[in-house]
Amino acid sequence: MRDRRAARDTRRAREFEAFAAGASGRLLHAAMLLTAEAPDANPRARRLLTLALAHTYARWDRLRGEDPYDCARQYLATRFARTTWHQYGAFGRARPDPRSPLAALTPRERLVLVLRLYEGVAEEQTAALLGLPVERVHTLCDRATATVLHPGPPAAPRPANPKTALS
Repeated sequence: MRDRRAARDTRRAREFEAFAAGASGRLLHAAMLLTAEAPDANPRARRLLTLALAHTYARWDRLRGEDPYDCARQYLATRFARTTWHQYGAFGRARPDPRSPLAALTPRERLVLVLRLYEGVAEEQTAALLGLPVERVHTLCDRATATVLHPGPPAAPRPANPKTALS
């Protein structure tokens, strides 16, 4: 009995290590885009990655046919949205790096842009994940894309007002 359990635990650890080795880079890049941090200093992005991987590991045995990357990405997105909304907790009141091309976007615009364009998540799935109508996701993506592609004169990033930042 103990041998079977030890073998299962060893197999689980190897499977997760292989997943984490393959997915960590892309998930970290997505987290860096979400937080709009500089590549040389990204503690918030690394914290998001660590939490997403820990969540995925905790659910590893229950995934049964689900893509673990989707699980990790979903947790990354919802955790970012929740902590950005509250502006407290693990991420504090950090502002995006002004050198980042995504710094001019609101947190929700960054989230939609990363999910839609970087991760390739369909509008319907993004809308379901964020609890928004599909039309709102489409509008946010269009606005964010226009802002990134056609930046206006250099200006300070929009304030992250907790009441309006994610609406």
